[in-house]
Amino acid sequence: MCRILFARSESDFGIAGLLKPLAQISKTSPEYQGHGWGCSWRADDRWHHYHSIDPIWQDDFSRFGETSLLLAHARSAFHDEGIVIENNMPFSDGESVFIFNGELRGVRIKSDGRIGAEKIYNYIRRFNQGDKLAALDKAVGIIKKRCAYVRAMNIILSDGEQSCLSTSYGENPDYFQLHQKKTDTVHLVCSQPFAGESDWAKIDNNTTILL
Repeated sequence: MCRILFARSESDFGIAGLLKPLAQISKTSPEYQGHGWGCSWRADDRWHHYHSIDPIWQDDFSRFGETSLLLAHARSAFHDEGIVIENNMPFSDGESVFIFNGELRGVRIKSDGRIGAEKIYNYIRRFNQGDKLAALDKAVGIIKKRCAYVRAMNIILSDGEQSCLSTSYGENPDYFQLHQKKTDTVHLVCSQPFAGESDWAKIDNNTTILL
């Protein structure tokens, strides 16, 4: 399944400097992550988006500037299906941005969307009454009850002010468990620690938190 990245800082950082390690993680992943990729970042008090159908490790990151908030996603399409740029995350409704990594089996929810991840995003939005963490927690709880099996369901959702994470997996923690790195000024979350860095901590399974 896909690889995801979240980064937030008190001051602007270079986007390329974080996309490069994500590209390396994606390129060396035990599951193919080359079905396109995308990223969303905040600048001038609004979201900016980039999507490509090419593998992330083939892109030119010099096109990107700086930001204090970044979400990125490298895609591994389920059963190698639906490989079109419109299915590449992050998804956005203009106000919030959503990335997902995982696989659900036997899901019984009614929600619009081209692919499963978009249906989950729209389902979460249904519960949003101004508190995205509460909406995410409620939606995830219902989805778990209406799902035959959660292989993994890792979600990061942000509106620029409030960023939330939910992580669940039923197998293979070496692959599905999320990791985070915190300093005084920077908070990173990624599917895997960056190569050569030891100061990353594992995020517990079945966790829903503010970032």
